[in-house]
Amino acid sequence: MFNSLTTSIAEPEIRKKIQKIAQLVDISAILNSTLKPDLLLQNILESAADLLDCCVISILLYDEREKELRFAATSSVNIDQLEQIPVPLDNSLAGTIYTENRHLVINNTKDDPRHYDEVGDEVGLQVDSLLGVPMRIKDRVTGVIEALNKKEGDFTDFDVSLLLVVASQAAISMHNAQLIQALQKANIELNQADKLKRDLMAVASHELRTPLGNILGYATLLHEDATEENKPLASSILKASSKLRAVLDDIANMNLLYTGEADLDYSDSTLQKVIEYAREEVNATVNQEDHTVVYKIPEEPIPLQIDLPKMSVVFVNLLLNAIRFTPVDGEIILSVSDRKDEVMVSIVDTGRGIAEENLEKIFEVFYQEDDHMTRKYGGLGLGLSIARELVNLHGGRIWAESEGLGKGAALQVVLPKPTA
Repeated sequence: MFNSLTTSIAEPEIRKKIQKIAQLVDISAILNSTLKPDLLLQNILESAADLLDCCVISILLYDEREKELRFAATSSVNIDQLEQIPVPLDNSLAGTIYTENRHLVINNTKDDPRHYDEVGDEVGLQVDSLLGVPMRIKDRVTGVIEALNKKEGDFTDFDVSLLLVVASQAAISMHNAQLIQALQKANIELNQADKLKRDLMAVASHELRTPLGNILGYATLLHEDATEENKPLASSILKASSKLRAVLDDIANMNLLYTGEADLDYSDSTLQKVIEYAREEVNATVNQEDHTVVYKIPEEPIPLQIDLPKMSVVFVNLLLNAIRFTPVDGEIILSVSDRKDEVMVSIVDTGRGIAEENLEKIFEVFYQEDDHMTRKYGGLGLGLSIARELVNLHGGRIWAESEGLGKGAALQVVLPKPTA
């Protein structure tokens, strides 16, 4: 009969504990359902108060700057009042929990000298009993959760176990939420900085283009009319102006590299038109540098569906790149291989060549094989990057080939033909 009576008394207590453990599982799902710190704190308060059957739950976080605990959230008390009250690490229950990294159970706070009366006096709350546990992330304590005034009976060891689990879940969830929030803020700032940079480059390239156009026009006239004595000087001015225009063209195309997108205006065209367009663009540079450029293009038109001006930029950049790295006594050959569904354009030079490990790197933004302080070839390192993006947007392929330094290089472009 005694055993039967003991069992009948224990069963409700066991069922209650099982119910509380089930609540812990639900709390875990709730805490992982949001990454908004304010909503997360509210979820913790509501869940913990219900779980422990207490009047008030408070969360205090450690302030690294002030070296003290501050209320981050609390139930049934105005948080605006509590936020103004720092809780010292010395001579306070929360401070003891934090500094000693252990839980405290005090079912009669009036007899404990560490009870910090200032908080209760300020908000009109009389604290009779307290259960506090540290909030930890691995071995680091980040704050304290306090349960105040148990509604029925005293705080038990089982309550301690429950609140320790909640504190562990809450610390991780809040840490993740803070990281995400910091990342979002950093992304916003980065996007703003990127937009400012793009806007600045767009305005600068636009504003400089008109005066540079005038300079180029006058430089060309000056070069044509110059006497033999002044010819080198006029040639130097024209060459410098042409290089500056190439830099501005690269800057104008920077947005393409940032977004990987471009407004392409497709039209029926031919490969011959593209190359002729590019040829006219680079002729001035070819003449100034005294390079030999050979074009091997079939007479039969090769149809393409492309954005003609943008695709021309590809071959302008590839030709200028070959000219930049080829000595004046070298040779550059542009040849075309017409295939069934695609066409391949090869630009082969007898210049400095490319090291095997750099065959992919030369297409990266701002990449230069030479150190930027000592390099002698100039340019921003954007031409090949822009060419690659434009070829990719047209559904083509581009790559570099070289047998090594001093052995020249070949840049290969493959473009799809339009389907019937």
